[in-house]
Amino acid sequence: MLTGFVETLLSGLMLGSLYALFGLGLSLSLGVMKMINIAHGDLIVLGAYLCSVVMQSAGVSAGASLLAVVPAMFVIGWTLQLSLLNRVVGRDPLAPLLLTFGLSIALQNLLQEGFTADTRSLPAGAVALQGLVIGDLSIGVLPLLGTAVSVIVFAATSWTIGKTHWGRQARAVADDPSTARLVGVNDRRFFALVTGFIFAVIAIGAALYGIRTPFSPTAGPERLLYSFEAVVLGGLGNIWGTFAGGLIIGVAQLFGAKLSSGLGPFFGHLVFLIALLIRPSGIFKKGGA
Repeated sequence: MLTGFVETLLSGLMLGSLYALFGLGLSLSLGVMKMINIAHGDLIVLGAYLCSVVMQSAGVSAGASLLAVVPAMFVIGWTLQLSLLNRVVGRDPLAPLLLTFGLSIALQNLLQEGFTADTRSLPAGAVALQGLVIGDLSIGVLPLLGTAVSVIVFAATSWTIGKTHWGRQARAVADDPSTARLVGVNDRRFFALVTGFIFAVIAIGAALYGIRTPFSPTAGPERLLYSFEAVVLGGLGNIWGTFAGGLIIGVAQLFGAKLSSGLGPFFGHLVFLIALLIRPSGIFKKGGA
């Protein structure tokens, strides 16, 4: 009984670390640019498809495919921000929502046209079958590696925001864009750099997602939902709050699945709703690193 509880808890935490990684880019977008990207989930799916294409064409593993996909996603993010998203950042809050909603629909249709509606997955090789046995506990090596990657990405992002010149610029632009411009920060180009970084993080989350779960062109909205729940639970713009929010959603889902196998996601959404009613601002304060 206790062993089953601990295994479910650990599995929930490992699943939640993936949800947290989904939400990290959305948290940065909200924290720095005050923009909600409705296409965020579809971009995760795009990253998974790019990994699949690189793996098939080059015959490499999912991890090795990131050597090409991460820079490609960075360039896509940089270009998209400079050419399109900068037109709506800082204006009417509804404008980014409408623009990224249209981008979401366009991405779904383009992916379906290019890859058909069939589901795909990213093969993980022999590591997918390996497990770590500790006493009576059995933990999958692959989810454990995914959790480690998530923690490393969060720690690196938190350090960058808190300790580097780039991070100081991010905080300055987030707090007062007009004053930041007065001291020489080109916020439009800086937003492009931030978006490129967000897309690079999306690529890493996409590879882990494609290894763990089959995906299709229409899977984006569900990824967006988990991302948004993690961000709101943790406090808008709070990096480690997003990580905690993702863990809560993952644990709630797996314990809910123990009660009823088909209702795991429902329990995750239910916990989010209850937490939002009790503390609408999130578990942690907004904007913390």
